[in-house]
Amino acid sequence: MPASAIELDVEGRVVRVSNPEKVYFRTRKETKLDLVRYYLSVGDGIVRALRERPTYLKRHPDGADTEPIYQKRVPEHRPEWIETVRVTFPSGRHADALCVTEVAQVAWAANLATLDFHPWPARRADVDHADELRIDIDPQPGTGFKRAKQVAAIAHEVLSEIGYTGWPKTSGNRGIHVACRIEPRWDFPVVRRAALAFAREVERRAPKLVTTAWWKEERGRRVFIDYNQNARDRTIASAYSVRARRDATVSAPVTWDELPDAETEDFNLATMPERFKKLGDVQAGIDDVVCDLEVLLGWMERDESEGIGEAPYPPHFPKMPGEPRRVQPSKKRSN
Repeated sequence: MPASAIELDVEGRVVRVSNPEKVYFRTRKETKLDLVRYYLSVGDGIVRALRERPTYLKRHPDGADTEPIYQKRVPEHRPEWIETVRVTFPSGRHADALCVTEVAQVAWAANLATLDFHPWPARRADVDHADELRIDIDPQPGTGFKRAKQVAAIAHEVLSEIGYTGWPKTSGNRGIHVACRIEPRWDFPVVRRAALAFAREVERRAPKLVTTAWWKEERGRRVFIDYNQNARDRTIASAYSVRARRDATVSAPVTWDELPDAETEDFNLATMPERFKKLGDVQAGIDDVVCDLEVLLGWMERDESEGIGEAPYPPHFPKMPGEPRRVQPSKKRSN
């Protein structure tokens, strides 16, 4: 009979893995235990990506092919060594989210069928001020990863021109994420507005390839740079997160030199441990270089002086200062 549970010693912590042989990913029949062991194999990298950040859990108890459970609140019944951080939402409600400081906490969450870890771009010491600017390159229908890489190359060019260090990774699906460390001096609306100014600059350079249009009906067959991923309470899958696909792809940190030849499917539960063993975390220096947000704030002021103002927020946010009417363009025309 298959084991109903096993216990792993993870750096002195006992992590229980229930139903270890349950298949989560159908392509190679990888199990829950394979998932837990994967996170242990990339422990330094996943902890660096999550360290001290409020983190939401995207759980798939019945496998990657099934509907997820998005969990912002860490379960009440948990080991005493699981750490948390309190966060508030646009609604005014709050939650105690997972706050990772060691790999055993990641393994514990993986046992709860957490495939994706979704950290805030802020840390526990100051959850009201982001320390990371996120550039989310999101191909729209009719485009794909090849186009996303083209947009990422333009973004890299812009970052280099302004003296920013950006750290790219595959999303594990169709897109690419680029992270830039910033000083935790500005609140979320300011950081989001700076991200919008950056996205608009990339759009200016390749308007047939890139769009910052919030409404899907205006995007066409272009790659969307989702500036709203910098709004408070918005998250993306962390580096080293496993994605909910039957082939168990991973959101993989890569170098800029690697990116042109990279493919999403190159990085998965089976291949990533060996890559990590060989190269370590290729983004180990991500916390060592801090970018000056003032550059993008200057671009924001330039845009506003030219009459290019705010853009819509996601629908669950309250109306924000300077935001245009949150109405789809087609509905405006029909009124």
